[in-house]
Amino acid sequence: MKLAVTYENGMVFQHFGKCQNFLIANIEEGQMIQKSLLPSNGQGHGALVSLLKAADVDVLICGGCGEGARKALKEAQITVISGAIGNAEVAIDAYRNGALHDQPSGQCHHHHEGGHDCSTAGHCHKD
Repeated sequence: MKLAVTYENGMVFQHFGKCQNFLIANIEEGQMIQKSLLPSNGQGHGALVSLLKAADVDVLICGGCGEGARKALKEAQITVISGAIGNAEVAIDAYRNGALHDQPSGQCHHHHEGGHDCSTAGHCHKD
């Protein structure tokens, strides 16, 4: 199985569509056997789904994920685990151990107009 985590400075990045890097983890027999960084090269929303599909990702762990991205990921047969916060490797371990589940309430439902920001603490807030 191959996992991708939205990634910034060791942490789960909170906005899928603006993610600059993914931490990719290969899991075999429940153990992480390899990890690497996959840069998005500034691609946004729809292109990120294609990038993950081309990398043979099975599961995406992220902070927030809008409904359009969630639908595109499902069509690409990539399972979404949203609502994750904190250290990216801890999130991978939590998923491997069955302790991390999709939290759709963590979805981002807006486009950051009016000073909104989804990049901190796993929750959207207004500046």
